[in-house]
Amino acid sequence: MNTKIPSYLFEKANINRLILVTTIFALLFINIYEPFGSLVLFRTISEFKYFFLSSVIILNGMMIIVLSRLLMLDFVKKHSVTYLQYSFWVLAEILGMSLFFTLFTGLDQEERLDRDFIDAFNRSVLNTCIVLLMPYTSIWLYSWLHRKKANSIPKSTLESQVVKLEDNLIVIPDEKGDMRIALLPDNLLYIDASDKFITIHYTFQERLSHLLIRNSIDKVYRILSDNSQLMRCHKDFIVNVEKVKVLHKNNDEVTIQLDDANTADIPVSKTYYDEFIARLSDYS
Repeated sequence: MNTKIPSYLFEKANINRLILVTTIFALLFINIYEPFGSLVLFRTISEFKYFFLSSVIILNGMMIIVLSRLLMLDFVKKHSVTYLQYSFWVLAEILGMSLFFTLFTGLDQEERLDRDFIDAFNRSVLNTCIVLLMPYTSIWLYSWLHRKKANSIPKSTLESQVVKLEDNLIVIPDEKGDMRIALLPDNLLYIDASDKFITIHYTFQERLSHLLIRNSIDKVYRILSDNSQLMRCHKDFIVNVEKVKVLHKNNDEVTIQLDDANTADIPVSKTYYDEFIARLSDYS
């Protein structure tokens, strides 16, 4: 459980996709199954008004998720997130939305017993688990399959690139020394490390792609050290300095933003700061 969550889950495109899918699923769920007893509360209004009101309720509830994901984006700029931490984060989102829905369904009663509130909250937790976990799981599965597809570039394609472009390519091997990917320097965005693996983030056919390779970032950086545009900015990150768009400095925290809007911000640690800034200045 101390293994880090893959960084692609925190990319802006995946977070936007998660919020959109969750919102649509929640709207369908609450209007089709009426899980919170909402028809009882609004049995005197028309179906259209009910749909409009329930949609407003869902959108307000989803603001908890939006706020949570914005905080998560800010957190991952400075810290690594493990599976255990991520599980607690999702649990907090479930409890937050459950409390919101419980308070809402209790608005029609002037007095509520503690027992009634607890029962309503328990039902809300169950329904909110469905509202959140089903689309969350779908998005996680989609991201995993999309990443797996990106990983399955035909070997013949790579070999033909090597033959054609030779020394112009960045060649990255696995821990056994076998080539896993070869790409033009302009297509490589950054590399991040997680446990015994590294993830190559690059553009392929103008789309952001990822490749997971079993190797250490130390070994890979030694292999790539001859390429002046690849620079280590953190013990877990190697970046293409030509792709750096903005550098943010907030007190002792420094992050960089790449020119691909779908990538997450990357931290710059104190250990590598001076050398990284010097290298970055050369490319400015």
